[in-house]
Amino acid sequence: MVHFGLIGARLGHSLSPQIHQLIFKELGVEGTYDLLEIPPEELYASVHELRGKYCGVNVTIPHKINVMAALTTLSMEAQAIGAINTIHFYNGAIRGYNTDYAGFGRLLENNGIEVQGKSAAVLGTGGASRAVLQYLIDHGVSKIFLVSRNTQSIAPYMKTLCSSVPTQFVNYVHLERYTGDLLINCTPVGMYPKTDVSPVGLETVEHFETAVDLIYNPAKTLFLQQAEQLGKKAVNGMLMLVAQAVAAEEIWLQREISNDVILKVAAEMEKQL
Repeated sequence: MVHFGLIGARLGHSLSPQIHQLIFKELGVEGTYDLLEIPPEELYASVHELRGKYCGVNVTIPHKINVMAALTTLSMEAQAIGAINTIHFYNGAIRGYNTDYAGFGRLLENNGIEVQGKSAAVLGTGGASRAVLQYLIDHGVSKIFLVSRNTQSIAPYMKTLCSSVPTQFVNYVHLERYTGDLLINCTPVGMYPKTDVSPVGLETVEHFETAVDLIYNPAKTLFLQQAEQLGKKAVNGMLMLVAQAVAAEEIWLQREISNDVILKVAAEMEKQL
């Protein structure tokens, strides 16, 4: 029996236990997946305590950046992104990874969304947006609009991350002036239970060809409903959530897992929403 879990501040809404149990079933693995609510001030000590019981854990809001202080090693993609979402306890080491990067890539690939030569607006500057930005940059995006409520508060790290691609740092009001290919919501705005809000208005959505929302609950956020209303392609974050979970299990179990498992588990999870 192998033991895994998810650490975060508030986890009542999490679908991760169901996802991992479905993955276990597909792989024939006997395992558990626990929700572990940890306040920020207890994060460092708690991670070291978990090492004795768990093979690995996922990491979510608000710990993706601060937890790095508790790690002994970081993978290359985690170093580049500056945030982690997966920890592997192995031979006494505490290793950090970012599987959001791979999960976002699988989301785009499975939905036929091209990045090369495209322009993208990324809403939000948190841990998830770092992985999204790194993936877009690595795969040839031509221009980035990094959107924040206050552009003066965008961390220097985020500006450095985007320095290799033409980038404009804009607030939500000014975003209405621009047009592009991809509009990607990396904020929690519109997530259950506050489903009656969208991070942007119809005027902004109209100026982009494809809307991607990393939110997976509800399956159709108001943001995605706006996109569909305007005849745009609209994709939610369920497949990314499942794909990053599968990527984490590949690390923990040290084995490859087929794309078929991702598609099957994502379809099953969509039925439950």
